[in-house]
Amino acid sequence: MSLLPLLETRRIVLCVGSGGVGKTTTSAALALAAAQRGRRVLCLTIDPARRLAQSLGIDAMSSDAHEVSRERFEAAGLHVPGSLTVMMLDTKRTFDELVVRHASSVEARDRILGNRLYGYLSTSLAGTQEYMAMEKLHALERDAAWDLIVLDTPPTANALDFLDAPERMVDALDSAVMRWFLTAFEASGKLSLNLLARSTAVILRGIGKLTGAGFLRAMAELVVELNDLFGGFRERAREVSAALRGPHVAYVLVTSPDPMSIREVLYFSERLRELGMPRDAFVVNRVHPQGGPVPDAHAVAEALAEQGLALGPGAEARVLAAAADEARRGELDALHLEELRVAMLGGTDRPLRVDVPAFARDVHDLRALAAVASVLAGPPPR
Repeated sequence: MSLLPLLETRRIVLCVGSGGVGKTTTSAALALAAAQRGRRVLCLTIDPARRLAQSLGIDAMSSDAHEVSRERFEAAGLHVPGSLTVMMLDTKRTFDELVVRHASSVEARDRILGNRLYGYLSTSLAGTQEYMAMEKLHALERDAAWDLIVLDTPPTANALDFLDAPERMVDALDSAVMRWFLTAFEASGKLSLNLLARSTAVILRGIGKLTGAGFLRAMAELVVELNDLFGGFRERAREVSAALRGPHVAYVLVTSPDPMSIREVLYFSERLRELGMPRDAFVVNRVHPQGGPVPDAHAVAEALAEQGLALGPGAEARVLAAAADEARRGELDALHLEELRVAMLGGTDRPLRVDVPAFARDVHDLRALAAVASVLAGPPPR
């Protein structure tokens, strides 16, 4: 089975899954497969490990678009009539762009960007990275420079982290704590606890003793400024949330044969179904094949001789042991993946599935990435 139909018909492909299952490699390979078919592709990663650059043979990535050169493809023996551009998400830069877009004035913009607590809010607040990834994706979607955008999402502790990110960001900015500060910040621009309920004022005074009055003042100022741009921010969050559920978006759920990874991806799959969103495809990485009968020592010795391999004394026994181990791993993988096969039959959708074999070496260059691309989308056109 092939994922080529998704690459040819969708505007956005999101690769999702837990950590360590080959999600970044899958994203890069899908992007390369589309570029090999003439499409202009952007591969956006928010994976802090920055493994995508390594897979593409790039020394480093940044928040600026970096197009992989044709010379690099040619050096790897690849024909790529399209283009492949890669980009790393910069969470703070994306948040800054939101502030610039929605601030009511240049002065308000500068007050927010200059607030000493804004740096924390724009980088470390729970859900910020996930929301800003979706915000960046939504902004890039409107850019006609690319035919396809492939998003390599971060490993998800909670399957709905990025799907719920817009709503959670709005909830955080519209929370009871934020409203406390709005009430406590007088029109004069000074922090006052006189307008709050006595219990609330006591709590905030206690916080003030621990953090200093300057902290509370900076927090109140930031809340007021954010409230000023909140209407536009909330509307933008709604747009982003709706964009995640559009028919132009495909969800590729990436896993490995490991039972824990399968359980995680099935949980994510079930949540998508509950939201009325399709499970477009599953990719299972590092699958060991179910082999036939293990050859005997004589057949192994003949094969070694034909290949001109002199592995020293006991080579036949070592090869036989490795073959038997590989066969056992193939049987275990098939057993674990039966749960995935059954789960895919449930529901009205019929997701695609591609199993990527366990390669002898890690994927860390364009040639190896092209081999994965051929498994996922079929051989590229000549």
